[in-house]
Amino acid sequence: MALSQICMLVVMTIYLFGMIGVGIKLSDETETVNDFYLGGRKLGPFVTAMSAEASDMSSWLLMGLPGVAYLSGIADAGWTALGLALGTYLNWLVVAKRLRMYTAASKSFTVPVFFSHRYGDKKNVLTLISAIWIIVFFVPYTASGFAACGKLFHALFGVDYHAAMVVSAIIIMFYTTMGGFLAASMTDFIQSIVMTIALAIILLFGIVTAGGLDAVISNAASLPGYLSLTASYNPETGNGTAYSALTIASTVAWGLGYFGMPHILLRFMAIEDENKLKLSRRVASIWVVISMAVAVLIGMVGLGMSKVGAVENLTGSNAETIIVKCAHLLSTHGIFPAAIAGIVLSGILASTMSTSDSQLLAASSSVSNDILINVFQVKLSEKKILVISRVSLMVIAFIGVLIAWNPDSSVFSIVSFAWGGFGATFGPVVLLALFWRRSNRYGAVSGMLVGGAMVFIWKYCIAPMGGILSIYELLPSFVIALLVNVVVSLLTPAPEKEVLEMFDEVSSR
Repeated sequence: MALSQICMLVVMTIYLFGMIGVGIKLSDETETVNDFYLGGRKLGPFVTAMSAEASDMSSWLLMGLPGVAYLSGIADAGWTALGLALGTYLNWLVVAKRLRMYTAASKSFTVPVFFSHRYGDKKNVLTLISAIWIIVFFVPYTASGFAACGKLFHALFGVDYHAAMVVSAIIIMFYTTMGGFLAASMTDFIQSIVMTIALAIILLFGIVTAGGLDAVISNAASLPGYLSLTASYNPETGNGTAYSALTIASTVAWGLGYFGMPHILLRFMAIEDENKLKLSRRVASIWVVISMAVAVLIGMVGLGMSKVGAVENLTGSNAETIIVKCAHLLSTHGIFPAAIAGIVLSGILASTMSTSDSQLLAASSSVSNDILINVFQVKLSEKKILVISRVSLMVIAFIGVLIAWNPDSSVFSIVSFAWGGFGATFGPVVLLALFWRRSNRYGAVSGMLVGGAMVFIWKYCIAPMGGILSIYELLPSFVIALLVNVVVSLLTPAPEKEVLEMFDEVSSR
Protein backbone atom coordinates (compact mmCIF):
# COMPACT_ATOMS: atom_id res chain seq x y z
CA MET A 1 0.00 0.00 0.00
CA ALA A 2 1.39 3.40 -0.99
CA LEU A 3 2.25 6.03 1.62
CA SER A 4 -0.58 8.28 0.42
CA GLN A 5 -3.07 5.45 0.90
CA ILE A 6 -1.74 4.79 4.39
CA CYS A 7 -2.22 8.46 5.29
CA MET A 8 -5.80 8.45 4.03
CA LEU A 9 -6.56 5.21 5.85
CA VAL A 10 -5.12 6.55 9.13
CA VAL A 11 -7.30 9.67 8.95
CA MET A 12 -10.41 7.63 8.17
CA THR A 13 -9.61 5.19 10.99
CA ILE A 14 -9.24 8.06 13.47
CA TYR A 15 -12.59 9.37 12.30
CA LEU A 16 -14.28 5.98 12.78
CA PHE A 17 -12.87 5.54 16.27
CA GLY A 18 -14.05 9.05 17.07
CA MET A 19 -17.62 8.01 16.24
CA ILE A 20 -17.28 4.98 18.51
CA GLY A 21 -16.03 7.28 21.28
CA VAL A 22 -19.12 9.46 20.95
CA GLY A 23 -21.35 6.40 21.31
CA ILE A 24 -19.52 5.23 24.45
CA LYS A 25 -19.58 8.71 26.01
CA LEU A 26 -23.32 9.12 25.46
CA SER A 27 -24.23 5.61 26.61
CA ASP A 28 -24.45 6.86 30.22
CA GLU A 29 -27.14 9.34 29.16
CA THR A 30 -29.24 6.62 27.54
CA GLU A 31 -31.10 5.01 30.42
CA THR A 32 -34.72 4.85 29.23
CA VAL A 33 -36.59 3.97 26.05
CA ASN A 34 -37.40 7.67 25.65
CA ASP A 35 -33.67 8.41 25.78
CA PHE A 36 -32.85 5.63 23.32
CA TYR A 37 -35.38 6.61 20.66
CA LEU A 38 -35.85 10.35 21.22
CA GLY A 39 -32.91 11.51 23.32
CA GLY A 40 -35.22 12.62 26.13
CA ARG A 41 -36.40 15.50 23.89
CA LYS A 42 -33.33 17.57 24.74
CA LEU A 43 -31.60 18.30 21.43
CA GLY A 44 -30.36 21.85 20.90
CA PRO A 45 -31.35 23.81 17.78
CA PHE A 46 -28.02 23.40 15.95
CA VAL A 47 -27.75 19.65 16.59
CA THR A 48 -31.41 19.26 15.61
CA ALA A 49 -30.87 21.11 12.34
CA MET A 50 -27.60 19.55 11.24
CA SER A 51 -28.36 16.00 12.39
CA ALA A 52 -31.64 16.12 10.47
CA GLU A 53 -29.94 17.21 7.27
CA ALA A 54 -26.95 14.87 7.63
CA SER A 55 -29.28 11.90 8.18
CA ASP A 56 -31.25 13.05 5.14
CA MET A 57 -28.54 13.62 2.55
CA SER A 58 -26.62 10.32 2.78
CA SER A 59 -23.93 9.53 0.22
CA TRP A 60 -26.29 10.92 -2.42
CA LEU A 61 -24.97 14.42 -1.66
CA LEU A 62 -21.30 13.57 -2.19
CA MET A 63 -21.69 10.91 -4.85
CA GLY A 64 -25.09 10.88 -6.55
CA LEU A 65 -25.64 14.61 -7.13
CA PRO A 66 -22.13 15.41 -8.43
CA GLY A 67 -22.33 12.31 -10.64
CA VAL A 68 -25.60 13.42 -12.23
CA ALA A 69 -24.23 16.92 -12.84
CA TYR A 70 -21.00 15.50 -14.30
CA LEU A 71 -22.87 13.40 -16.86
CA SER A 72 -25.87 15.44 -17.94
CA GLY A 73 -25.50 19.02 -16.72
CA ILE A 74 -27.49 21.12 -14.33
CA ALA A 75 -31.09 20.28 -15.32
CA ASP A 76 -31.43 16.86 -13.63
CA ALA A 77 -29.27 17.81 -10.67
CA GLY A 78 -30.61 21.36 -10.43
CA TRP A 79 -34.33 20.55 -10.44
CA THR A 80 -33.79 17.70 -7.98
CA ALA A 81 -31.81 20.01 -5.69
CA LEU A 82 -34.51 22.69 -5.98
CA GLY A 83 -37.21 20.17 -5.05
CA LEU A 84 -35.21 18.97 -2.07
CA ALA A 85 -34.44 22.52 -0.93
CA LEU A 86 -38.13 23.49 -1.09
CA GLY A 87 -39.13 20.25 0.62
CA THR A 88 -36.60 20.86 3.40
CA TYR A 89 -37.75 24.42 4.03
CA LEU A 90 -41.48 23.61 3.94
CA ASN A 91 -41.03 20.60 6.21
CA TRP A 92 -39.30 22.74 8.83
CA LEU A 93 -41.77 25.60 8.35
CA VAL A 94 -45.04 23.66 8.25
CA VAL A 95 -44.51 20.33 10.01
CA ALA A 96 -41.74 20.70 12.61
CA LYS A 97 -43.31 22.84 15.35
CA ARG A 98 -46.77 21.33 15.04
CA LEU A 99 -45.40 17.79 15.20
CA ARG A 100 -43.22 18.62 18.23
CA MET A 101 -46.22 20.02 20.11
CA TYR A 102 -48.56 17.20 19.10
CA THR A 103 -46.18 14.37 19.98
CA ALA A 104 -45.32 15.98 23.34
CA ALA A 105 -49.02 16.44 24.17
CA SER A 106 -49.89 12.87 23.17
CA LYS A 107 -46.72 11.39 24.76
CA SER A 108 -45.62 9.82 21.46
CA PHE A 109 -41.98 8.73 21.10
CA THR A 110 -42.13 7.31 17.57
CA VAL A 111 -43.96 8.24 14.37
CA PRO A 112 -46.15 5.07 14.27
CA VAL A 113 -47.26 5.60 17.88
CA PHE A 114 -48.07 9.23 17.08
CA PHE A 115 -50.44 8.10 14.32
CA SER A 116 -52.37 5.86 16.73
CA HIS A 117 -52.47 8.51 19.47
CA ARG A 118 -53.54 11.22 17.02
CA TYR A 119 -56.54 9.23 15.78
CA GLY A 120 -57.57 7.51 19.02
CA ASP A 121 -56.62 4.15 17.52
CA LYS A 122 -56.82 2.01 20.67
CA LYS A 123 -56.19 -1.21 18.71
CA ASN A 124 -52.94 0.27 17.36
CA VAL A 125 -53.75 -0.72 13.78
CA LEU A 126 -52.03 2.42 12.50
CA THR A 127 -48.98 1.68 14.61
CA LEU A 128 -48.73 -1.83 13.18
CA ILE A 129 -49.19 -0.80 9.54
CA SER A 130 -46.75 2.11 9.71
CA ALA A 131 -44.17 0.02 11.61
CA ILE A 132 -44.32 -2.65 8.91
CA TRP A 133 -43.84 -0.05 6.17
CA ILE A 134 -40.85 1.37 8.05
CA ILE A 135 -39.24 -2.06 8.19
CA VAL A 136 -40.05 -2.76 4.51
CA PHE A 137 -38.43 0.46 3.29
CA PHE A 138 -35.70 1.03 5.88
CA VAL A 139 -33.98 -2.36 6.05
CA PRO A 140 -32.89 -2.35 2.39
CA TYR A 141 -32.22 1.41 2.65
CA THR A 142 -29.81 0.68 5.51
CA ALA A 143 -28.27 -2.14 3.50
CA SER A 144 -27.51 0.31 0.69
CA GLY A 145 -25.53 2.40 3.17
CA PHE A 146 -23.49 -0.61 4.28
CA ALA A 147 -22.84 -1.45 0.63
CA ALA A 148 -21.65 2.10 -0.08
CA CYS A 149 -19.12 1.86 2.77
CA GLY A 150 -17.84 -1.48 1.48
CA LYS A 151 -17.46 -0.19 -2.07
CA LEU A 152 -15.64 2.94 -0.89
CA PHE A 153 -12.93 1.02 1.00
CA HIS A 154 -12.65 -1.61 -1.72
CA ALA A 155 -12.20 0.99 -4.47
CA LEU A 156 -9.65 3.04 -2.52
CA PHE A 157 -7.53 0.48 -0.72
CA GLY A 158 -8.30 -2.83 -2.40
CA VAL A 159 -9.78 -4.11 0.86
CA ASP A 160 -12.13 -7.05 0.48
CA TYR A 161 -15.65 -5.67 -0.08
CA HIS A 162 -17.31 -8.02 2.39
CA ALA A 163 -14.77 -7.32 5.15
CA ALA A 164 -15.04 -3.55 4.68
CA MET A 165 -18.83 -3.66 4.56
CA VAL A 166 -19.12 -5.82 7.71
CA VAL A 167 -16.65 -3.69 9.71
CA SER A 168 -18.47 -0.50 8.70
CA ALA A 169 -21.80 -2.03 9.71
CA ILE A 170 -20.39 -3.10 13.07
CA ILE A 171 -19.06 0.38 13.82
CA ILE A 172 -22.36 2.06 12.91
CA MET A 173 -24.30 -0.55 14.89
CA PHE A 174 -21.99 -0.22 17.90
CA TYR A 175 -22.19 3.53 18.48
CA THR A 176 -25.92 3.60 17.72
CA THR A 177 -26.61 0.68 20.08
CA MET A 178 -24.53 2.24 22.84
CA GLY A 179 -25.78 5.81 22.68
CA GLY A 180 -29.12 5.47 20.90
CA PHE A 181 -30.73 8.62 19.50
CA LEU A 182 -28.32 10.99 21.24
CA ALA A 183 -25.32 9.22 19.73
CA ALA A 184 -26.92 9.13 16.28
CA SER A 185 -27.79 12.82 16.48
CA MET A 186 -24.43 13.97 17.85
CA THR A 187 -22.45 11.91 15.35
CA ASP A 188 -24.70 13.21 12.58
CA PHE A 189 -23.90 16.75 13.71
CA ILE A 190 -20.17 16.00 13.57
CA GLN A 191 -20.59 14.23 10.24
CA SER A 192 -22.39 17.23 8.72
CA ILE A 193 -19.31 19.33 9.54
CA VAL A 194 -17.00 16.74 7.96
CA MET A 195 -19.23 16.63 4.86
CA THR A 196 -19.08 20.42 4.59
CA ILE A 197 -15.29 20.43 4.83
CA ALA A 198 -15.09 17.70 2.18
CA LEU A 199 -17.25 19.69 -0.26
CA ALA A 200 -15.21 22.87 0.25
CA ILE A 201 -11.84 21.14 -0.20
CA ILE A 202 -12.82 19.32 -3.38
CA LEU A 203 -14.44 22.41 -4.91
CA LEU A 204 -11.35 24.55 -4.42
CA PHE A 205 -8.89 21.84 -5.45
CA GLY A 206 -10.99 20.93 -8.48
CA ILE A 207 -11.28 24.51 -9.75
CA VAL A 208 -7.53 25.02 -9.52
CA THR A 209 -6.79 21.70 -11.22
CA ALA A 210 -9.30 22.35 -14.03
CA GLY A 211 -7.61 25.66 -14.86
CA GLY A 212 -9.90 28.09 -13.06
CA LEU A 213 -13.62 28.77 -12.88
CA ASP A 214 -13.68 30.42 -16.32
CA ALA A 215 -12.29 27.25 -17.89
CA VAL A 216 -14.89 25.13 -16.08
CA ILE A 217 -17.78 27.30 -17.27
CA SER A 218 -16.38 27.55 -20.80
CA ASN A 219 -16.15 23.77 -21.06
CA ALA A 220 -19.69 23.31 -19.74
CA ALA A 221 -21.07 25.96 -22.11
CA SER A 222 -19.57 24.17 -25.09
CA LEU A 223 -21.77 21.11 -24.46
CA PRO A 224 -25.34 21.33 -25.86
CA GLY A 225 -27.93 21.58 -23.09
CA TYR A 226 -25.39 21.24 -20.26
CA LEU A 227 -26.07 24.64 -18.65
CA SER A 228 -29.79 24.71 -19.48
CA LEU A 229 -32.67 24.08 -17.08
CA THR A 230 -34.95 23.07 -19.95
CA ALA A 231 -32.60 20.58 -21.59
CA SER A 232 -29.97 18.09 -20.53
CA TYR A 233 -26.73 16.95 -22.12
CA ASN A 234 -26.55 13.40 -23.50
CA PRO A 235 -22.93 12.22 -23.17
CA GLU A 236 -23.53 9.24 -25.48
CA THR A 237 -24.70 11.30 -28.46
CA GLY A 238 -23.10 14.63 -27.59
CA ASN A 239 -26.44 16.37 -28.12
CA GLY A 240 -28.94 18.17 -25.91
CA THR A 241 -32.21 16.49 -24.90
CA ALA A 242 -35.38 18.49 -24.23
CA TYR A 243 -36.54 18.64 -20.62
CA SER A 244 -40.36 18.69 -20.48
CA ALA A 245 -42.56 20.35 -17.86
CA LEU A 246 -43.72 16.90 -16.73
CA THR A 247 -40.13 15.80 -16.23
CA ILE A 248 -39.46 18.94 -14.20
CA ALA A 249 -42.53 18.30 -12.02
CA SER A 250 -41.51 14.69 -11.53
CA THR A 251 -37.98 15.68 -10.53
CA VAL A 252 -39.03 18.50 -8.20
CA ALA A 253 -41.44 16.01 -6.57
CA TRP A 254 -38.46 14.60 -4.67
CA GLY A 255 -39.25 17.34 -2.16
CA LEU A 256 -42.56 15.67 -1.23
CA GLY A 257 -40.62 12.86 0.35
CA TYR A 258 -39.59 15.00 3.31
CA PHE A 259 -43.07 15.06 4.84
CA GLY A 260 -42.91 11.29 5.36
CA MET A 261 -39.31 10.62 6.42
CA PRO A 262 -39.44 9.01 9.91
CA HIS A 263 -35.77 9.69 10.73
CA ILE A 264 -36.19 13.40 9.92
CA LEU A 265 -39.54 13.71 11.70
CA LEU A 266 -37.92 12.25 14.82
CA ARG A 267 -35.54 15.24 14.93
CA PHE A 268 -38.51 17.60 15.02
CA MET A 269 -39.98 15.59 17.89
CA ALA A 270 -36.71 15.59 19.87
CA ILE A 271 -35.80 19.29 20.11
CA GLU A 272 -35.78 20.64 23.67
CA ASP A 273 -38.01 23.63 22.88
CA GLU A 274 -40.34 24.01 19.88
CA ASN A 275 -39.69 27.76 19.89
CA LYS A 276 -36.08 27.08 18.88
CA LEU A 277 -37.19 25.34 15.68
CA LYS A 278 -37.15 28.68 13.86
CA LEU A 279 -33.36 28.87 14.32
CA SER A 280 -33.05 25.21 13.33
CA ARG A 281 -35.04 25.87 10.15
CA ARG A 282 -32.75 28.70 9.10
CA VAL A 283 -29.59 26.72 9.79
CA ALA A 284 -30.87 23.61 8.01
CA SER A 285 -32.21 25.47 4.97
CA ILE A 286 -29.04 27.50 4.45
CA TRP A 287 -26.81 24.42 4.78
CA VAL A 288 -28.93 22.38 2.37
CA VAL A 289 -29.02 25.07 -0.32
CA ILE A 290 -25.29 25.78 -0.15
CA SER A 291 -24.18 22.14 0.09
CA MET A 292 -26.34 21.00 -2.84
CA ALA A 293 -25.26 23.96 -4.98
CA VAL A 294 -21.61 23.11 -4.26
CA ALA A 295 -22.24 19.43 -5.03
CA VAL A 296 -23.71 20.33 -8.44
CA LEU A 297 -20.80 22.68 -9.11
CA ILE A 298 -18.36 19.89 -8.21
CA GLY A 299 -19.90 17.79 -10.98
CA MET A 300 -19.20 20.58 -13.47
CA VAL A 301 -15.71 21.08 -12.09
CA GLY A 302 -15.06 17.35 -12.30
CA LEU A 303 -15.97 17.40 -15.97
CA GLY A 304 -13.51 20.26 -16.44
CA MET A 305 -10.84 18.16 -14.73
CA SER A 306 -11.53 15.34 -17.17
CA LYS A 307 -11.27 17.83 -20.02
CA VAL A 308 -7.70 18.72 -19.04
CA GLY A 309 -6.78 15.09 -18.37
CA ALA A 310 -6.44 15.41 -14.58
CA VAL A 311 -8.92 12.55 -14.09
CA GLU A 312 -10.16 10.02 -16.60
CA ASN A 313 -13.47 10.41 -18.40
CA LEU A 314 -16.18 8.81 -16.29
CA THR A 315 -19.23 7.09 -17.74
CA GLY A 316 -22.44 5.69 -16.26
CA SER A 317 -22.44 5.01 -12.53
CA ASN A 318 -18.67 5.63 -12.40
CA ALA A 319 -19.46 9.35 -12.57
CA GLU A 320 -20.64 9.06 -8.97
CA THR A 321 -17.01 8.49 -7.93
CA ILE A 322 -15.83 11.91 -9.13
CA ILE A 323 -15.11 13.14 -5.58
CA VAL A 324 -13.27 9.89 -4.82
CA LYS A 325 -11.15 10.43 -7.96
CA CYS A 326 -10.44 14.02 -6.93
CA ALA A 327 -9.43 12.91 -3.43
CA HIS A 328 -7.08 10.29 -4.88
CA LEU A 329 -5.49 12.91 -7.14
CA LEU A 330 -5.10 15.25 -4.16
CA SER A 331 -3.36 12.50 -2.17
CA THR A 332 -0.57 12.25 -4.77
CA HIS A 333 0.75 15.71 -3.85
CA GLY A 334 2.37 14.67 -0.57
CA ILE A 335 1.66 13.50 2.98
CA PHE A 336 -0.31 16.57 4.10
CA PRO A 337 -2.53 16.62 0.97
CA ALA A 338 -3.05 12.87 1.50
CA ALA A 339 -4.27 13.58 5.03
CA ILE A 340 -6.62 16.24 3.62
CA ALA A 341 -7.84 13.67 1.09
CA GLY A 342 -8.53 11.37 4.04
CA ILE A 343 -10.80 14.06 5.49
CA VAL A 344 -12.63 14.27 2.15
CA LEU A 345 -13.13 10.51 2.06
CA SER A 346 -14.25 10.60 5.69
CA GLY A 347 -16.88 13.05 4.48
CA ILE A 348 -18.23 10.45 2.06
CA LEU A 349 -18.13 7.88 4.82
CA ALA A 350 -19.89 10.34 7.13
CA SER A 351 -22.68 10.97 4.64
CA THR A 352 -23.41 7.25 4.52
CA MET A 353 -23.06 6.56 8.23
CA SER A 354 -25.19 9.53 9.27
CA THR A 355 -28.13 8.10 7.34
CA SER A 356 -27.60 4.44 8.26
CA ASP A 357 -27.55 5.07 12.02
CA SER A 358 -30.86 6.98 11.89
CA GLN A 359 -32.45 4.30 9.74
CA LEU A 360 -31.31 1.55 12.08
CA LEU A 361 -32.80 3.42 15.02
CA ALA A 362 -36.14 4.00 13.29
CA ALA A 363 -36.40 0.41 12.05
CA SER A 364 -35.50 -1.09 15.43
CA SER A 365 -38.04 1.14 17.19
CA SER A 366 -40.70 -0.26 14.87
CA VAL A 367 -39.85 -3.82 15.90
CA SER A 368 -39.35 -3.39 19.64
CA ASN A 369 -41.38 -0.37 20.73
CA ASP A 370 -44.13 -0.11 18.12
CA ILE A 371 -44.95 -3.76 17.39
CA LEU A 372 -43.86 -5.61 20.52
CA ILE A 373 -44.79 -3.09 23.21
CA ASN A 374 -47.65 -1.08 21.68
CA VAL A 375 -49.35 -3.56 19.37
CA PHE A 376 -48.92 -6.80 21.30
CA GLN A 377 -48.97 -5.06 24.70
CA VAL A 378 -46.03 -7.00 26.12
CA LYS A 379 -45.41 -5.85 29.71
CA LEU A 380 -41.71 -5.44 30.49
CA SER A 381 -39.55 -3.31 32.73
CA GLU A 382 -37.82 -0.23 31.34
CA LYS A 383 -34.42 -1.97 31.41
CA LYS A 384 -35.71 -5.04 29.56
CA ILE A 385 -37.34 -2.87 26.90
CA LEU A 386 -34.02 -1.05 26.44
CA VAL A 387 -32.21 -4.39 26.04
CA ILE A 388 -34.78 -5.59 23.49
CA SER A 389 -34.45 -2.29 21.61
CA ARG A 390 -30.70 -2.73 21.34
CA VAL A 391 -30.99 -6.39 20.32
CA SER A 392 -33.58 -5.45 17.66
CA LEU A 393 -31.17 -2.89 16.26
CA MET A 394 -28.40 -5.48 16.01
CA VAL A 395 -30.69 -8.02 14.32
CA ILE A 396 -31.84 -5.46 11.74
CA ALA A 397 -28.21 -4.50 11.09
CA PHE A 398 -27.40 -8.17 10.52
CA ILE A 399 -30.25 -8.49 8.00
CA GLY A 400 -28.96 -5.34 6.29
CA VAL A 401 -25.52 -6.94 5.98
CA LEU A 402 -27.06 -10.02 4.35
CA ILE A 403 -28.97 -7.88 1.84
CA ALA A 404 -25.80 -5.91 1.03
CA TRP A 405 -23.67 -9.05 0.66
CA ASN A 406 -23.73 -8.85 -3.14
CA PRO A 407 -21.06 -6.28 -4.12
CA ASP A 408 -22.96 -5.52 -7.32
CA SER A 409 -26.10 -4.51 -5.41
CA SER A 410 -27.54 -1.15 -6.43
CA VAL A 411 -27.23 1.69 -3.96
CA PHE A 412 -28.96 4.73 -5.41
CA SER A 413 -31.91 2.97 -7.03
CA ILE A 414 -32.78 1.61 -3.57
CA VAL A 415 -32.47 5.08 -2.05
CA SER A 416 -34.77 6.56 -4.70
CA PHE A 417 -37.39 3.85 -4.25
CA ALA A 418 -37.34 3.96 -0.43
CA TRP A 419 -37.55 7.77 -0.51
CA GLY A 420 -40.64 7.55 -2.70
CA GLY A 421 -42.09 4.84 -0.46
CA PHE A 422 -41.87 6.90 2.70
CA GLY A 423 -43.05 10.06 1.00
CA ALA A 424 -46.20 8.45 -0.38
CA THR A 425 -46.94 6.25 2.63
CA PHE A 426 -46.47 8.73 5.48
CA GLY A 427 -46.38 12.20 3.88
CA PRO A 428 -50.13 12.65 3.27
CA VAL A 429 -51.00 11.14 6.66
CA VAL A 430 -48.60 13.46 8.51
CA LEU A 431 -49.94 16.59 6.80
CA LEU A 432 -53.61 15.70 7.28
CA ALA A 433 -53.06 14.51 10.85
CA LEU A 434 -51.51 17.83 11.79
CA PHE A 435 -53.73 20.24 9.87
CA TRP A 436 -57.13 18.69 9.03
CA ARG A 437 -59.53 18.33 11.95
CA ARG A 438 -61.93 16.04 10.05
CA SER A 439 -59.23 13.52 9.16
CA ASN A 440 -59.94 10.18 10.82
CA ARG A 441 -58.26 6.80 11.34
CA TYR A 442 -60.16 5.14 8.49
CA GLY A 443 -58.77 7.67 6.04
CA ALA A 444 -55.30 7.40 7.56
CA VAL A 445 -55.26 3.58 7.29
CA SER A 446 -56.57 3.66 3.72
CA GLY A 447 -54.17 6.39 2.62
CA MET A 448 -51.20 4.61 4.16
CA LEU A 449 -52.02 1.27 2.55
CA VAL A 450 -52.76 2.78 -0.85
CA GLY A 451 -49.71 5.05 -0.78
CA GLY A 452 -47.30 2.21 -0.03
CA ALA A 453 -48.92 -0.13 -2.54
CA MET A 454 -48.98 2.50 -5.31
CA VAL A 455 -45.23 3.01 -5.06
CA PHE A 456 -44.72 -0.64 -5.99
CA ILE A 457 -47.51 -0.67 -8.60
CA TRP A 458 -46.34 2.52 -10.34
CA LYS A 459 -42.67 1.58 -10.24
CA TYR A 460 -43.01 -1.97 -11.57
CA CYS A 461 -46.30 -2.02 -13.51
CA ILE A 462 -47.22 1.46 -14.76
CA ALA A 463 -43.92 3.29 -15.30
CA PRO A 464 -42.53 0.59 -17.65
CA MET A 465 -45.32 1.51 -20.11
CA GLY A 466 -43.27 4.61 -20.90
CA GLY A 467 -44.29 8.05 -22.08
CA ILE A 468 -45.86 10.35 -19.52
CA LEU A 469 -46.33 7.37 -17.20
CA SER A 470 -42.59 6.95 -16.66
CA ILE A 471 -42.45 9.71 -14.04
CA TYR A 472 -40.98 9.26 -10.57
CA GLU A 473 -43.38 7.05 -8.62
CA LEU A 474 -43.48 9.41 -5.61
CA LEU A 475 -45.55 12.08 -7.37
CA PRO A 476 -48.58 10.01 -8.49
CA SER A 477 -48.47 7.80 -5.39
CA PHE A 478 -48.47 10.83 -3.06
CA VAL A 479 -51.40 12.46 -4.86
CA ILE A 480 -53.46 9.24 -4.94
CA ALA A 481 -52.78 8.49 -1.27
CA LEU A 482 -53.78 12.04 -0.29
CA LEU A 483 -57.05 11.82 -2.25
CA VAL A 484 -57.90 8.41 -0.80
CA ASN A 485 -57.27 9.67 2.72
CA VAL A 486 -59.55 12.68 2.23
CA VAL A 487 -62.37 10.76 0.48
CA VAL A 488 -62.44 7.89 2.98
CA SER A 489 -62.36 10.33 5.92
CA LEU A 490 -65.39 12.17 4.51
CA LEU A 491 -67.31 8.95 3.84
CA THR A 492 -66.77 7.53 7.33
CA PRO A 493 -67.75 8.77 10.82
CA ALA A 494 -66.13 11.90 12.21
CA PRO A 495 -63.36 11.51 14.82
CA GLU A 496 -64.33 10.94 18.46
CA LYS A 497 -64.75 13.85 20.86
CA GLU A 498 -61.44 13.29 22.70
CA VAL A 499 -59.56 13.17 19.38
CA LEU A 500 -61.05 16.51 18.33
CA GLU A 501 -60.31 18.01 21.75
CA MET A 502 -56.64 17.05 21.46
CA PHE A 503 -56.51 18.56 17.95
CA ASP A 504 -58.11 21.79 19.18
CA GLU A 505 -55.75 21.96 22.17
CA VAL A 506 -52.67 21.73 19.97
CA SER A 507 -54.12 24.11 17.37
CA SER A 508 -54.80 26.78 19.98
CA ARG A 509 -51.17 26.96 21.12
